[in-house]
Amino acid sequence: MENHTIIRPEHLNHYGYLFGGVMLKWSDEFAWIAASSDYPGCSLVTIAMDNVEFRKRISNGSILRFKIDRIKQGRTSAQYSIEVFAKEQDSSDEDMVFSTKITFVRIDENGNKCLLPV
Repeated sequence: MENHTIIRPEHLNHYGYLFGGVMLKWSDEFAWIAASSDYPGCSLVTIAMDNVEFRKRISNGSILRFKIDRIKQGRTSAQYSIEVFAKEQDSSDEDMVFSTKITFVRIDENGNKCLLPV
């Protein structure tokens, strides 16, 4: 799955670049959307975010492309890789600026782990 967003002033830190917490929020949100599409009707929650790597700073006006792929499925959880590419408005070149892996677990109405559909 792919998703896009644009960096606006409200996303910037006090140095004038994308705030890392905003990137983490978007990564979690977009990966959850991908997981929910893969497992419709399942209640999924984030249990881990691994190997978080901020590679380059991101300027206001940049367009981000989030590439999200399921890389592993267990009995109750699934792991997704997220790679984020940035493109300046006046450029056609993209740079990978961020990557991580996120794991979701399926829970029942009581908050207990339960099996994912096969």
